[in-house]
Order: sequence, then C-alpha cells, then structure tokens
Amino acid sequence: MATMYTETVTTVRHWTDRLFSFTATRNPGFRFISGQFTMIGLPINGRPLLRAYSVCSAHHEDHLEFFSIKVPNGPLTQHLQKIQVGDELLVGAKPTGTLIQQNLKPGKTLYLLSTGTGLAPFVSIAKDPETYDLYDHIVLAHGCREIAELGYGEEVVNTLYNDEFFGELAREKLLYYPTVTREPFRHNGRLTALFEAGRLEADLGLPALNKETDRVMLCGSPAMLSDLQTMLEARGFTEGSHHERGEYVIEKAFVEK
Repeated sequence: MATMYTETVTTVRHWTDRLFSFTATRNPGFRFISGQFTMIGLPINGRPLLRAYSVCSAHHEDHLEFFSIKVPNGPLTQHLQKIQVGDELLVGAKPTGTLIQQNLKPGKTLYLLSTGTGLAPFVSIAKDPETYDLYDHIVLAHGCREIAELGYGEEVVNTLYNDEFFGELAREKLLYYPTVTREPFRHNGRLTALFEAGRLEADLGLPALNKETDRVMLCGSPAMLSDLQTMLEARGFTEGSHHERGEYVIEKAFVEK
C-alpha cells in the first residue's frame, strides 16, 4: 500500500442511473499531467480493489474529481457507485497515460473526441490554462446515447465559460459539441459519422480536418476508438506516443468494459 494514498470522498453526484461523479481530497504529494489516469479503488474484504480512472480535476486544483459509469456487476463499480461523503478512497500514486500534450506535435486546433465517460481526461485538459496557450481552438466533442448523459459535461463547460478568471479565454477558444444518437437534439449522430461527413467541423465554422494544423485526442468506447483511428490514419494522421510525437493520441486504458 506504499504506492497508494488514502483520500476522503467530499462530494458525490448521480447524473443518471448509469453515470455519477465524485470528488475527494488530494494528497499534496500527488502530481499528474492533465489528461492522465491513475488507479483508484476501495478496500474490499481487506484488500484493495482498483481500476484505472482518468482524473477530471485540473492539475492545479486542491481536490481530485472522477467521472464513472455504473456497472451493476462490475467488480469495482458495484461498490463505488454506493460511496458517500466521508468514505475512504484509495488513489494510486503513479498516474500515467498517453493523452498529454507532450505526445502531440504543435498545432492550431485541438479536437478532444469522447464518448460516455471517455470525457473524463478532457475535462482536466479543458481546465488547464496551458491548453489555451498552445491552440487557437479547443473542440470538446462528447457523444452519448441520450441527452441526460450529457449533464456532467454541460455543467463543466458552463462553469468554465462563467469562471471569474478563466471565462473570457474559455468563451473565446473552447468549442463544445455534444451529440446524441437516440433522441432528437441539436446535434445527432455518432462522432465517426459526423466527421466522415465533415459536419462536425462545418457546424463549428472550422475548416475540414487537416493533419498539418489539427491535433486529435481520442477516449471512449472500443468501437469509437477503432473507427476514428482508422479514419484518421486514412487521412495521413500518425499516432503519437511517449517516444515520438504525432498528430493524434488514443487512450487504451478503460474503466470496466
């Protein structure tokens, strides 16, 4: 347990019967880069039960925030979805992950493409002032099945737009694009289909996706990741890593599939 911090849950909010978010205290020794994930969990039957979760909070905030799906029989989430304020939370001391700026070549527009709880790492990135220094536009695209599942992301964006210190910059550069597949909404369709048709860029008043100027981060369902990765590579985008920068990066670590 030497590589774990024991934190205290400070807030819990259930957005739908499938989604919830929560915050916890943050040990001053816990350092991470916006977009990284770490192992978190609970002591179950005297042993730590852990899964990988992206950190939603900004690296400069004094608390930790996470966004989770509820899996009825999931080894961890069947317990985690019942947490309450004051409960203990185990947090791994060694965050990691590929969704970091250091893995991308410089560019003008950053596309953060997510489905479901894949939004989580991009919340941290959207809260990071450095992101706005690096790009002219940051597109936060979030695909869900139903409108209610967009609630967490909508609140995050509204909070950023109305922030006393950060709001003006966010309103100028952060472009939020929510889309759903099962209900009528201002944006409908899967992110892959919207990109293939050029609709996402057109709806935002941006030029067509271009590997010379655009950088892409992907996090979401396996099908979404596979489809968008195929599409990007067909357009000449190369995948970035800790060893070599590229035009896009993808996160392959998942919370309970």
